[in-house]
Amino acid sequence: MARRALVTGATGFVGGRLTGELAAGGWDVRCLVRDRSRATALDDRRIELVEGDVLDAESLRGAGDGVEVAYYLVHGMGRGGEGDFEEREREAARNFAEMAKREGVEQAVYLGGLGDQPRSKHLRSRAQTAEILRRHGPPLTYFRAAMVVGARSESYRTLRYLVQRLPAMIAPSWLSTPTQPIAVDDVTAYLKKAPDLPESMGREIQIGGSDVLSYGDMLDRMAHALKTNPRPRVPVPLLTPWLSSLWIGLVTPVDAGVARPLIEGLSTPTTVADPSGAEPFGIEPVSFAEALRRALAEDSEVKISG
Repeated sequence: MARRALVTGATGFVGGRLTGELAAGGWDVRCLVRDRSRATALDDRRIELVEGDVLDAESLRGAGDGVEVAYYLVHGMGRGGEGDFEEREREAARNFAEMAKREGVEQAVYLGGLGDQPRSKHLRSRAQTAEILRRHGPPLTYFRAAMVVGARSESYRTLRYLVQRLPAMIAPSWLSTPTQPIAVDDVTAYLKKAPDLPESMGREIQIGGSDVLSYGDMLDRMAHALKTNPRPRVPVPLLTPWLSSLWIGLVTPVDAGVARPLIEGLSTPTTVADPSGAEPFGIEPVSFAEALRRALAEDSEVKISG
């Protein structure tokens, strides 16, 4: 019999790719969705869909039946309700973890963020989510990554819009904070391989691409990938991440509710401090330049001449 995986967040950027990769690898994939009418792409691929909301514990009953590994790839970033989103995320994680443990799921897998003691409430909340999943659910494989680069990534889209739309960039101090972006293909490879590595269970696994860069470096490399000149940067050292997110919301189509946690997270270094958890996977992450090349090749909004 085929092994069965449960994927939450399957209509999202990472979850959608993972679902396809698992199905192609012979897994029987079940996707938990809040509204199946909004998951027609999954339905068309004959992926099993079950309706449920992680904020409604009763609606999750049966989702984990016969499941070997359950992927938790949902988060509240950009969904409004700023005042109480942390409590909602804690409740959602607890509901999911308790369901998975009660229904005999062998392993849970979660993708959170890098960065110790982050100022961003969203990054802190994701760390709390991991702790709740670990405490209340089956053995947890906890992946931690910085920016995930792909055509549907909000971080990638923010970079692209800034380079395409502005003749010059303001340069607050956080623009020099180091980060370690990773291609979505590499993230998917780690997630897919986790159930085959028993040593990954109960572990935190920090993953990143082959380059450590600042956000300013990434803007320059995006300009190069788009075959345009790097944007001059005007130093504005006192511009806070919160004000920066409002500014980005004005000059790009990225929703301010999404831009704010993304930019606030840049005040904290997000690099791999302990690579030991990733070593058994044997994955060689691609460079940021290659991740950008792949993302631009898939991006229907981009046409690069020459």
